[in-house]
Amino acid sequence: MDIRHLEYFLAIVDHGGFNRAATALYVSQPSLSQAVRALERDLGTDLFHRIGRRAILTEAGHALIGPAREAVRSLRTARSSVEAVHELRTGRLDVACMPSQAVEPLTTLIRAFSERHPGVSVAIRAAFTSREVIDMVRTGAAELGLLASAGPVSEKEVARYDLGRQRFVLLVPPDSPLSGRTTVNSEELAGRRLIVGQLGTGMRAYVDALREQGVAFTVAAETEHRVALLPLVLGGVGVAVVTESWRDIARQAGAHVLDIEPATTLDIALVSRHGSVSPAATAFVRIAAGTGADGSATD
Repeated sequence: MDIRHLEYFLAIVDHGGFNRAATALYVSQPSLSQAVRALERDLGTDLFHRIGRRAILTEAGHALIGPAREAVRSLRTARSSVEAVHELRTGRLDVACMPSQAVEPLTTLIRAFSERHPGVSVAIRAAFTSREVIDMVRTGAAELGLLASAGPVSEKEVARYDLGRQRFVLLVPPDSPLSGRTTVNSEELAGRRLIVGQLGTGMRAYVDALREQGVAFTVAAETEHRVALLPLVLGGVGVAVVTESWRDIARQAGAHVLDIEPATTLDIALVSRHGSVSPAATAFVRIAAGTGADGSATD
């Protein structure tokens, strides 16, 4: 069985079809189709139902996804191990990350990693909840994951490297009556228009808990696109509760950032699969161990 055929198979699964996969792989669709047929012959079963231009996974195709990811990941680990002899001059590291942590500490971590290993590219995979991050790491879709959770992550499914905590802050537009202050009590969110994230996120869990405590507010907008938060706040749509990873970029954009009292925090952690990881992942973890959740260096 050719490992390249497994990579092609996974590309079709991840990109949702032959056309998009061929484009992403920079190969012709006929070549991609031939490779999949060769894989099907090796396995003795069809992996896709071909209905017109659509390709729908068969039961056998679904069953292959996990083992295929593990095989491809193992090959990449083997290649990275060889490249480690040459001080990680080339390679790739896949990191799944939640949106707010992609602001910080991921930016600082990648900058430090790239300075030491400029030949290794870092591919950031989007995940919106800590559960999604853990699942992507556990199944091999990403080798490392960066997440925020209301408590420490269990090490039953993944290995955990604690990076510290981030507190919740409030983003307000420059013309807000609150803009001249540095702190705000959580009870003062009553009666305000809030921009919230989707269910399953830490920021959403925080504001939902406030509502359960009797703090009545209006949801002005609910967004899965975290990049929309700042424009919505600056546009006067409402205020937003986020983690302090947004503090610097929000201030630079013109928003005001207030600490919410009493302080409530999320635990920030880097996670990996149990067992051996690639040299690139090992180097990234070592860098993370010396960096705080806000991107600052630690002792």
